[in-house]
Amino acid sequence: MTTRRPASSRRSRARANGDGTVYQRKDGRWEAAGYVLAPGNTRKRVRVYGITRKDALAKLTEKIAASNRGLPIAAADSTVSAYLAYWLDGVAVHHLRENTHTRYAASIRLHLNPGLGAKKLARLTARDVRTFVDGLRTTCQCCAQKRDSVRRSCCAIGQCCGKRLSPLTVTYVHAVLKSALEHAVREDELPRNVARNVKTTTPRPRRFQPLTAAEARRLLQAANGDRLHALYELGLRTGLRKGELLGLHWEDLDLDGGTASIHRSLQRTRSQGLTVLHTKTLASERRIALPTECISSLKIHQERQDEERQTAGTSWTDNGLVFTTPKGRPLDPTNLTRRFRRLLHGAGLRTIRFHDLRHSTATLLLEQGVDLVVIKELLGHAHIGVIAGVYAHVRLRLQRQAIDTLGSILSQTDTPDDPPTPAAVR
Repeated sequence: MTTRRPASSRRSRARANGDGTVYQRKDGRWEAAGYVLAPGNTRKRVRVYGITRKDALAKLTEKIAASNRGLPIAAADSTVSAYLAYWLDGVAVHHLRENTHTRYAASIRLHLNPGLGAKKLARLTARDVRTFVDGLRTTCQCCAQKRDSVRRSCCAIGQCCGKRLSPLTVTYVHAVLKSALEHAVREDELPRNVARNVKTTTPRPRRFQPLTAAEARRLLQAANGDRLHALYELGLRTGLRKGELLGLHWEDLDLDGGTASIHRSLQRTRSQGLTVLHTKTLASERRIALPTECISSLKIHQERQDEERQTAGTSWTDNGLVFTTPKGRPLDPTNLTRRFRRLLHGAGLRTIRFHDLRHSTATLLLEQGVDLVVIKELLGHAHIGVIAGVYAHVRLRLQRQAIDTLGSILSQTDTPDDPPTPAAVR
């Protein structure tokens, strides 16, 4: 009498044609195999592994579903270029915002494919990645992207301009490669992520020029008669990002309670134009207290918007946004930047970025001794280390003031009328 194998360890033969097979290996892992679309419009059998049958089947189903959508599935014996194409359009596209996906695609097209695209994914080494990253730092981009041959300039005429990528861009390109290879490791295509063994130089924080308290007061005075006075005041007093300000809806505001809920952002995307999206991270979703001055200016702004709605009549676009054009349409972030520069020029102030209003808020709060945790929650940062790192120069100045204060106390001489206070024993 023969003993039948347990159902959990038998190969599954009830799956439909084209769904692949799933079975348990001798080492206890589950293996799933099936045919998918490969680069060159060919069919290729792929294998995936999982701790459980469900895990292995889910991985195979994901690959077959992407193949059915016409996306070639790259494996370890494919080139880096083929795998990056699969990862970008078959995996990352479902997790990235559109603008981020566009930046990833540009990094792959301009840098990763020319530098590493022809190499086999399975044979990619840490040395290959390190050599590639070092080349990004030192290679003139006009020559690397062959722009000099079209314009007949730079290296094409023997006068290299030496235009190199910034450390921040080099780090970004390396991060894109690292993310793609990490997914290959999760799918058991690679045993390890070789890009993780390559360290890039930590880029210096971008320099910014926050407004001083006197300059901030001059800006608010100059914006007093501006149509968007409430926007500038809200940005300076609360540190909201440009997209958060432009994506603010009236239903997000509680003017009676003096609070605002931040969970949306206005962005321009290639496919949809100006559109309101959720904030980029969970930490960016927050509820903040509104200063009294902002509540007053927002009420005045609301009355002005009601007048504009009546003047526009049927041409008014009702979308619930707080800050709009005179006909109710969303404000373009680029146009807001232009208006902001004109405001600075009219106030006789130096030119700064709109985002520097946010830096000005944090700097002024730090100089007043506000706790870092409070500033983090107000600005919507995920980690307190962001505040501590970006505004290190402010903290250093505050340390100097504290040390000088302590020094002045220690340099004083005791008098009989001012005896030292004995310390409490603990």
